[in-house]
Amino acid sequence: MAKSRVLVVNNGTLSLPQLRKRFEDLGSDTEAVDAASVPATLGGRYQAIVLSGTKVRAYDQDFYKPLVDLVMGADVPVFAICGGMQLIAVSAGGRLEEGESRVGGYEVQVDKTEPLFEYVKPTVTVFHRHTLYLQEAPEGFRSIGRSEHAPVEFMRSEDGRIFGAQAHLEFRSDGMEILRGFAQLYQ
Repeated sequence: MAKSRVLVVNNGTLSLPQLRKRFEDLGSDTEAVDAASVPATLGGRYQAIVLSGTKVRAYDQDFYKPLVDLVMGADVPVFAICGGMQLIAVSAGGRLEEGESRVGGYEVQVDKTEPLFEYVKPTVTVFHRHTLYLQEAPEGFRSIGRSEHAPVEFMRSEDGRIFGAQAHLEFRSDGMEILRGFAQLYQ
């Protein structure tokens, strides 16, 4: 059986090697492209898309239009991490707010009815490195994880295809187990 292929979109993260390794450890081949070089379509070559985090310019709709068009038009599962989640949320009408700077492990309560969280407990510890927070899930999405600092730590589209995480899941064991839950959706 052929390995699944994941398109990893690098939005300028410093942890691209760790993110790719997580998916490769889960049995997928990965290919990385930067946000300015995404293909117009997947052409059946990939079973999932992952958007990396970054100090993203989430409100730069012109720059991210090809990426947003790819994500919204694809027929495969998508996981948007940190800045990746923020740009998808903003493109759907979401609003970000400055908040307390958080770096390190923080507890988040997750919705255990979601298949994404099959391999974790109801409270996970995930790695944060940011100051911008999504205050509510935009239209077409819902919050599936929250913390004392952010009402939307995780979100998913109403059709169950697009997921977002405020945290950098390429770090910490709970992050790996959440990525394992995502991998079950496309493998």
